[in-house]
Amino acid sequence: MFSRFSNTAIRLAALSFMAAQHTGLLAQASSSAPSAALKEITITGNPLGATDLVAPAAQYSGEGLLLRSKTTLGETLDGTPGVSSTYFGPNASRPIIRGQDGDRIRILNNGGALQDASNLSYDHSVAADPLSIERIEVLRGPGALQYGGSAVGGVVNVIDNRIPREALFDEKGGVGGKTDLGIATGNKEKSAGVLLEAGNNRYAIHVDTMNRDTKDVSVPINIVCKRTAGTYTARSICNSASKISSTALGGSVFFDHGYLGASVSGYRSNYGTVAEPNVNIGMKSDRFALEGEVKNLTGLIQSVKGQYSKADYTHTEFTNTVPGTVFKNRGSDVRLEARHARLGNFEGLVGVQMDDARFSADGDEAFSPHSRTRQNALFAYEEYKTSWGKLTFGGRTESVRVESLGNPNPALAKFVPGQRNFRPSSYALGSLWNVAPAWQLTGNAAYTERAPKDYELFANGPHIATRAYELGDNTLAMEKATQFDVGLAWKSAFNTFAFSAYQSNFKNYIGLVQSAGVRRNQSDGEVNPVDDPANPGFSQATGATFSPLNEFRYLQTRARFTGFETSGNIRLTDGAAPIDLALRADRVKASNLNSGQPLSRIPPMRLGATLKYASGPFGANLGVDYSAAQKSVPTGDQATAANTRWNAGASYRMKTGPASLLWYARLDNITNKLAYSSTSVLTTTAFPNAPPLPGRSLKVGLQASF
Repeated sequence: MFSRFSNTAIRLAALSFMAAQHTGLLAQASSSAPSAALKEITITGNPLGATDLVAPAAQYSGEGLLLRSKTTLGETLDGTPGVSSTYFGPNASRPIIRGQDGDRIRILNNGGALQDASNLSYDHSVAADPLSIERIEVLRGPGALQYGGSAVGGVVNVIDNRIPREALFDEKGGVGGKTDLGIATGNKEKSAGVLLEAGNNRYAIHVDTMNRDTKDVSVPINIVCKRTAGTYTARSICNSASKISSTALGGSVFFDHGYLGASVSGYRSNYGTVAEPNVNIGMKSDRFALEGEVKNLTGLIQSVKGQYSKADYTHTEFTNTVPGTVFKNRGSDVRLEARHARLGNFEGLVGVQMDDARFSADGDEAFSPHSRTRQNALFAYEEYKTSWGKLTFGGRTESVRVESLGNPNPALAKFVPGQRNFRPSSYALGSLWNVAPAWQLTGNAAYTERAPKDYELFANGPHIATRAYELGDNTLAMEKATQFDVGLAWKSAFNTFAFSAYQSNFKNYIGLVQSAGVRRNQSDGEVNPVDDPANPGFSQATGATFSPLNEFRYLQTRARFTGFETSGNIRLTDGAAPIDLALRADRVKASNLNSGQPLSRIPPMRLGATLKYASGPFGANLGVDYSAAQKSVPTGDQATAANTRWNAGASYRMKTGPASLLWYARLDNITNKLAYSSTSVLTTTAFPNAPPLPGRSLKVGLQASF
C-alpha cells in the first residue's frame, strides 16, 4: 500500500513544484529580522492555548527549524538550553531533558503516542525524521505532568499538518506546498522532501513524502573498521550510513463548529548501528490517526477534542544481510479532552487517555519477553486568573497493568509469564507573576509517580548494542519524584533574558547498575563462563563460543537532579541591518544519593553564543558552543574532555512568481574539532574506540514554498 501511495505522492508533488517554478523569475526581498517575542507559543506547554506559559518551554518551526535540522530528533534539539542528546552515532539519538532520558522523556506525534521502541535501546531510532516535521515543541519540568509519569523529565511533541486543524484556503479553493532539497559534505547527505496541500473552506487534503540518503560520517580521527569483508582505516564512523523515507496522506473536513480528520503514514529506515560494524537495522512504522474537535458549544462544556492513533512498528537487526533479532511494538492511543466554560476566575479542562501496547522481541538478542502494557488515565488542568498573573493546578491518576507473556521459543523459557498492576498519581501547582511590565516570575512544584516499564521488570538477556547483559526486577516499586523549578524572564524591545533553576528528587529512581557478575553473550546467559583450555573462547560448561558481557541490573535508589538553564538576546545595532547576540547556558548535576556517586551520562556545563545579522532578504550567523569537561562520572564510566565547536550559517530569500525560495547554507564544526559525547553510552561501552561527534560538514539547501 505505502509503496504505491509513495509513487503517486512523488508524482503529484513534483508536478506541482515544476508548475510553480515555471511561473516567473522576479526576485522580491523579504525581511528576516529576528522576532521580538519573549516566549514562543506552544501547544504542549498550555492545553488552553495561553501564550503566557508557567512551565519552561521552547519551540522550533519554519526557518528556525530548517536551519538547525539534522538527521535525528535528538541532534536537532541538542544545544537547546536544558536539552542534550543520547547520540548513538548519527542515526539513533533521543532527546535528553535536564539530564533525564529513556522513559522519563515522552515523545509525542501531534499530542498522541508515537508508539515506537526508541525508549528500549539507544540504538533504536525515533520513528520521525526532522525533514517531515512542521514544528517541534519542548516542555520541561513539572508542567509536563498532564502526559503522565513517562514525562517526568519532559515532553517533545513533533507536529505535522497531516490532519489539518483549520481551513487552509477560502471558499474558492487553492493549492499550496513546499519542496526541500539538501546536500551535505560530512556524511554525503542527499535529501529531498515534498509537501502538497489542497482544498477550500470545507475540506483540506495533505500529502507529503521525503527521502534521505547518507554515507559514513566523517570525523577528525582515523577509525579502524572491522567488517566481515575486511578491515580498513578511515576518517569516518564505521557503519554509520543510512537510508530513510516516509510518505503520508491526510485530510480534514470542516464544519461550523469544528473539524474531523484522519491520516495514514509510513516510515522506513535502514541504518548501520555503529556499535556493531556488520549489523544493519531495518525499521518500519505504519501509523493511522484520527482527530476531531467540536468547539464554540453553549453550556458548561465549551469544546471537546478527541484523538486516536494506531501504530505498527518493526525493528529488524540484520547481520551481513541475514535477519536476526526482531523487535515489534503494536499499540493504540486514545485521548479525549473537554474544556469547560469559565467559572469565575477558573478555566480548564478534564480528559481521559487510554494506551494499549504489545511488544515482542525474538532472536538471540531478545533481552526482554513478549509483553503487553495497558494504561488508563484521568487528568485535569485548571488556571485561576488574577490581577497580577495566574495560578495553575493539574492532576493525573492512572491505572497501569504490565504483563510478561513469556516467549513462544522453547529456548527462551527463562521469560516467565506474570503481571504487575500499578496506580500512579501525579499533581502539580504553578504560578506566574507579572512583577513589572517587562518582568515575569514563574514557579512550579509537582509530585510524580511512574510505573516501571516492561523491560525494567522482566529483562533477562544480552544487549549487544550496549555491551551488557540486562536483568530486570519484577518486584520494582513505582518511581516517585518531587520537582521544583523557578523562572525569571525579562523583555525590552529586542532584548530578552530568561533563567530557570530546578531540582528533582527521586525516592526510588530506577537505574541500570553494573553488578559484579559476567555473562555469556548468548540467550542462555551463562554466569561467569570459563574458557575451555583446549578451545580458547569456548565455555567449558556448554562448549559454545562466548565473549563476556558485564551484568547490569535494574535497581532502585534515591537520586537528585539539580541544575539551571538560561538564555537571552542582546540587540547590538538597530536599523535596517540589525545585529543581535544570542546567549545560552545550562548545567545539571545528578547524584545517586545511596552510593554518593554521580549518575551516568549527564551533560556537563555548556555555554553558547551566536552572532546574528539580518539585512532585507539576507541573514547570517556565527556561533560557538563550549562543553566543559565531564569528570563527574560513576566508577566504570569514562570522563570526557572539554571542547569548543564553531558553526556558521547563511540564508537568502527571494520570490519567483508564486513561489518563495529560501537558499541556505550551514557549516558545522568549522575547526574540525575532535570531541566525544558525555551523554552517549558508547563513550564508555565502546572505549577506546567510541565514535566521536561528527567533524566539519557543510550543508547547502533550498526550500521552495508556494
